[in-house]
Amino acid sequence: MQQLLLLSVATFSAAFVASLPPGLLNMNAAKTSVEKGKKNGITFGLGVGFTVMIQAYLAVRIAKLLSQNPEIIEILMQLALVIFGVLAIFFFVKGKKQTTDTVEFVEGKKRGSFSKGAFLAALNLLTIPYYAGINTFFNGQGFMNYTLMDEIIFIISAGCGTFLAMYVYVFYFDKMEQRTNRFSKNANYILSGLMILLFAITLLRLYF
Repeated sequence: MQQLLLLSVATFSAAFVASLPPGLLNMNAAKTSVEKGKKNGITFGLGVGFTVMIQAYLAVRIAKLLSQNPEIIEILMQLALVIFGVLAIFFFVKGKKQTTDTVEFVEGKKRGSFSKGAFLAALNLLTIPYYAGINTFFNGQGFMNYTLMDEIIFIISAGCGTFLAMYVYVFYFDKMEQRTNRFSKNANYILSGLMILLFAITLLRLYF
């Protein structure tokens, strides 16, 4: 039970933190809330969370398939190193650019808020490698053992953590709007630091 609780909290936190920096999804959640009301904003967030759960499922399947061969575990850990390194650089560069770049809304089409959220979330190609890397890291730490319950907890926690970030933007964006650039820059630096930390821990487990 303790292992499942740790897995749930760690996955939820990883999903929430990764979804906090202003971007395509959360800014459109805020836009939907402003234009169509908070209920539609929440529905949009549910669509995002639903797609993230599908992406987390695919990430688990990929990591589990590869981990079934013990000789591939070291390769998986090396892959996680690459993923964490690339994401650390990505978030750092994104934070540096945030002083001049602005996040643009995507024009809403005639589709429901849920399907719009699900569709836009599907466009985020970083989600699957992100969760594959997180999944591999958790497996290396011993609290992701690929039992059915482990997989269910991981997938649901990823969706819920992402939804909570959308919820924050739906209800509190008006209070954060004046500080969006500073918040985004700092959040991206925090994510970059988190990726560096995961990179260092994985490196230690591989070679020391």
